[in-house]
Amino acid sequence: MTHHATVVVGAGIAGLTTALALAHEGLPATVLERAGAPRDAGGGIQLPPNAVRVLQQLGLGRALAEHAVRPVGVEVRRWSDGHLLGWTRLGATASFRYDAAYYTLTRAALHRLLRTAVTEACGAGTVRYGRGCERLAESASGVTMRLSDGTYLDAGTVIGADGLHSVVRRRFADDALRHSGYQVHRTVLPGGRGGPAGFRRGPARVVVWLGPDRHCVSYPVDRDHSMNVVAVLRAPYATGPGDLPGAFRGWHRDVLRLLEAAAGAGLRTWGLYDRPPLPRWHSARVAVIGDAAHPMLPFLAQGAALAVEDAATIAGVLGRGGDLASYEAMRRHRVFRVVGAVDAARTTHHLADGARQRERDLRLAAEPADARDWLFDHRIPAGATR
Repeated sequence: MTHHATVVVGAGIAGLTTALALAHEGLPATVLERAGAPRDAGGGIQLPPNAVRVLQQLGLGRALAEHAVRPVGVEVRRWSDGHLLGWTRLGATASFRYDAAYYTLTRAALHRLLRTAVTEACGAGTVRYGRGCERLAESASGVTMRLSDGTYLDAGTVIGADGLHSVVRRRFADDALRHSGYQVHRTVLPGGRGGPAGFRRGPARVVVWLGPDRHCVSYPVDRDHSMNVVAVLRAPYATGPGDLPGAFRGWHRDVLRLLEAAAGAGLRTWGLYDRPPLPRWHSARVAVIGDAAHPMLPFLAQGAALAVEDAATIAGVLGRGGDLASYEAMRRHRVFRVVGAVDAARTTHHLADGARQRERDLRLAAEPADARDWLFDHRIPAGATR
């Protein structure tokens, strides 16, 4: 049985970023991935400056600039009449203010960029596909893992980056998924000549429409103006897409046009779940990061960003000879502040028309330029990404 100093479980955004950050610390890692091959499916993703800054430090700055879209801002609009409620300036302003851009792209594109970077930094055999972690046992001398192909592997340290359905998380809690009461419908509308007419007017931007019990988001994901469309609505359990435009009857015509095009393009639909907070994210030799540690609903576009922050932090701690307790201590306050903001957004995004909705709209209109600084300007401690 081969011994590996550090094993990362999961080859998603969290796991690949962890392997890359460890390589920058001079620490080799093996990445285990249950899927038999790289997966390039999925919709779009927003990468805020707090994540982009880390990825730049890991050498991905040029690749992101070449493959991603840099929207000029985020518009928040009212559901029925499209009235502009709030505006967050991004583009060059974000790059100057935070030393990093705000990007949008497809998840598949981001995965490809990370896989390429990991291969170049760590070697072609770093990620081992078709070898998921089935269970693990920790002792004073190391961690023994049983893998999905029936083999065993020994590790000095195990980092669980295996997402919402994490096996490594069971080391700390045998908890169950919690349904949020919402479901999401998502697709990417093709750009270029095959794209829906009229959706490419003006500069690239993220647009969020807020309304009673539901919201809709759209943003471009490539230079061909392909557009990610996400519709979230209250539902007691996950169902099929059904009549999605009908579910938004009475909303602004721009929303209905987007949803009609999305319904014709083929929708992916699933329920939104999270898990209860973990009492701890680490033991002596095992830790969890990203959704395996602190899954959150996608209402602030920060889930992947916090996973990237986690990856850089845990790699920096290990690179400086620290222990896993230091990683958790450095991350816990930050993570739970963001989780609290996400939980608040679950309510404020979906208010029925009335006094509370009007108060929210006034707050959005009066939001100062530095309102997102706490979120976007978070800095990983010096030395965590060399």
